[in-house]
Amino acid sequence: MKILVTGATGIVGRHVVDQLVRAGAQVRALTRNPAAAKLPPQVEVVQGDLAEPASVAAALDGVERMYLFPVEERAREVVALARQAGVRRIVVLSAASVTAGLHVSSVEQAVEESGLEWTHVRPCGFMTNMLQLWAPSIRAERVVRYPFADEPMNLIHEADIAAVAVAALLRGGHHGKAYTVTGPGLVTVREQVAAIGAALGEEVRYEEVSRERARELLKAQGGFAAESADLMLGFVEYGGEDPEGGGYADQDWSALMRVWPDVEQVTGRPPRSYAAWARDHVSDFR
Repeated sequence: MKILVTGATGIVGRHVVDQLVRAGAQVRALTRNPAAAKLPPQVEVVQGDLAEPASVAAALDGVERMYLFPVEERAREVVALARQAGVRRIVVLSAASVTAGLHVSSVEQAVEESGLEWTHVRPCGFMTNMLQLWAPSIRAERVVRYPFADEPMNLIHEADIAAVAVAALLRGGHHGKAYTVTGPGLVTVREQVAAIGAALGEEVRYEEVSRERARELLKAQGGFAAESADLMLGFVEYGGEDPEGGGYADQDWSALMRVWPDVEQVTGRPPRSYAAWARDHVSDFR
């Protein structure tokens, strides 16, 4: 049985590949740049781009199951190609914002309407997102400058997202399920900074700053930090809407602050803590 992993070099995709390899699965990995993939040697790495469905067609040959990274604009074309190629099961990387009703996933819709076996994995915030925001200042100064010191956040280790996806790819009983996946408990910014310091064995200072100042600092970093600053700091909502526009009054915001049992129910073990994530990524902060 051959499994195609799309988004194979991404934050979650790499873990999906590694966990499938450890399980003895035959893995084909789709990436836009195979030369830079750095995936395990037993993985068949092929070139393709989900934004250009025709480039994915060859990668689907002989594939029975697929882990699908969400590229909403071309999802229907990719799913149609998968069905034509004989793919029988698709596991979608989605988002908890769908559970909360903040948006409708056209990727989920395309897969559900395809007639294939499907499972959706809907993570809350990635613990790794904060690495990309804070690592430069921690490495340089052992400090985090950010607002919202004691507001709880619902975050999950990327390896746990992958573990749920891998279970759905390899085992039966997951067809028609949408799993909302979170860590074991809510964690504040102050607690996250303390956990990183504990992993380093050094003090990491936390300095509360305004949202405006934090945005200036993140924009200056460039990359993911600059691109995500407005969303992470609440200047815009999902999809770029103005948070004062009132478009989300009917949404179930509690879904994004609830600790869901799905990771343990699917994998048989509790999700990893933020402290465990900090230890796993300690080299990124040195």
